[in-house]
Amino acid sequence: MIRINLLPEEYRRKSRTPIKLMLTVAGVVSINAGLFAWWGFLAFGIQAEIESERAVLQTEADGLTPQVNFHRALESERQRFASREATLASITKSRIGWTRKVDELIDVVNDGGEGRRHFVWLDDLTVNQRFDMRTKSSGTLRAAGHSGSEDFAQVANFLEDLERAPFIQDFNPPSPPEGTQTNVDKELVPAVVWAFPVSLTIKSMEEPAVKKPEPKTPPQDSSQTATPAEGAKQ
Repeated sequence: MIRINLLPEEYRRKSRTPIKLMLTVAGVVSINAGLFAWWGFLAFGIQAEIESERAVLQTEADGLTPQVNFHRALESERQRFASREATLASITKSRIGWTRKVDELIDVVNDGGEGRRHFVWLDDLTVNQRFDMRTKSSGTLRAAGHSGSEDFAQVANFLEDLERAPFIQDFNPPSPPEGTQTNVDKELVPAVVWAFPVSLTIKSMEEPAVKKPEPKTPPQDSSQTATPAEGAKQ
């Protein structure tokens, strides 16, 4: 049924906005305001905090930069010195300690058992450390050897002892024994002397260490034959 209000305008009852609608609108406005405030906090508050922390960290980084650069410089210098140390160690390892070598050679000379195995002395010991492309050796050691025994086998004994001694580790094995006999005045001691060369080649630095050779059987013939091909020179 249709209701008609015939009262004048000023006497009519004014219509009001429904309370639910007002609450809904107020709620939406409040939510939007809250969201806007949260967005503003995120956009400005957190950003400002981040910028502040970034500025603090940048200041700390700027303070640490000289120390980092100094550390890098020290590390580079350490690596450079480590490389030099390795190079020097390699050079030192590849070089021959001649003081030790001479001591080892003297030990071989003195270990002759007072003439029972050999009675040898050396003259004119010279060393030439120059790499030879033809022989692939790093130099030579030469000396004039003398044996104070009529038995030439003692020369072979000396070379055998030399080949078995620690002295030979930096050298190639010596050549087979050879020499000449010299007759001296019978009143002198020794009266007969064998002169023989001592010639050794230094191993190449690239050449690996080899096992010590097995002891050679010394020649039993005590005649005056110095080499297999030649007779002894009187």
